[in-house]
Amino acid sequence: MSLGPLIIDVAGTTLTAEDRCLLAKPAVGGVILFTRNFESRQQLADLTADIKKTRDELIVMADYEGGRVQRFRDGFSVIPPMAELGRLYTRSASEALQAAGDLGYLVASELAAVGIDLPLAPIADRDYGQSTVIGHRAFSSAPETIALLADAYSRGLAEGGSLATAKHFPGHGWVAADSHAELPVDERSEAELASDWHPFAELIAGGVASIMMAHVRYPAIDNAPASLSRTWIMNVLRKRLGFAGCVFCDDLSMGGAAETFGDVAARVQAALAAGCDFLPLCNDRDAAWQAVAGVAAWRDTGQAYRDVFAARLCATRAAAQVEPERLARARDTARRLQPA
Repeated sequence: MSLGPLIIDVAGTTLTAEDRCLLAKPAVGGVILFTRNFESRQQLADLTADIKKTRDELIVMADYEGGRVQRFRDGFSVIPPMAELGRLYTRSASEALQAAGDLGYLVASELAAVGIDLPLAPIADRDYGQSTVIGHRAFSSAPETIALLADAYSRGLAEGGSLATAKHFPGHGWVAADSHAELPVDERSEAELASDWHPFAELIAGGVASIMMAHVRYPAIDNAPASLSRTWIMNVLRKRLGFAGCVFCDDLSMGGAAETFGDVAARVQAALAAGCDFLPLCNDRDAAWQAVAGVAAWRDTGQAYRDVFAARLCATRAAAQVEPERLARARDTARRLQPA
């Protein structure tokens, strides 16, 4: 069975009968896990194994960037916020790039050990010091520094058996509003926006596997939010920047999507029409069922992208090797870079 576009969550630390029923739907392509799904490393490994037993091809993922966005803690290395790598870069670029690669390798390795395929990282947004949701999740305010560190981190992920998802295109760092609750509007010109998407362009040139769109509206380009905009996805991301990987919508249950397109089926169909390949829909089981129906009622054009992505992920996992010395060095780096 091929992967469907929906990324859904599950209720708790074990699968319920309803979870299994939903995971079996062809519209579903992956599962995203949260802190509520975690009690221990063994329990988490058992849960992911049960998910794969239900449907082996499903991709299991988690938001796992470091800092305040790390879903599992007990038994896992504490990953510092990416801003600490940016600070290190100002003192020693070479040391920071090595540290970024090692942290990516550490994240991928520890997640792979419990059956998680993707960390949905790194952040490639700029930190302007004014966003309520980005902040120290970002590497830096400097586009070139972000590009270099995000690339090193992405390569570390690949060496650990995972793939990178750069987010949130074309850049979420300028707006103060939190797209989880409302739709932010970035009124800057196209030239100003281009400096924000520079890190993404560099990652695309380096072969990044997937990019997540921002639930932000940029009127200089399109009145629809980038996450639901065919102009942004097909004209800017695919044609202008040459991106050939998978496009993730940001979570369609977030306020930034609901404010624009209303009901769940309409949001799902708008995201598919815009060119999104994966559609996360979290923390709303009724909405997940509506989304399954919405996918079934719309022509899905992202299958080829998802198939290539799944094949690339499989090959990356197969090529990964456990390197005890590198893991030890990475864990030491994670400890040293913890903010005071």
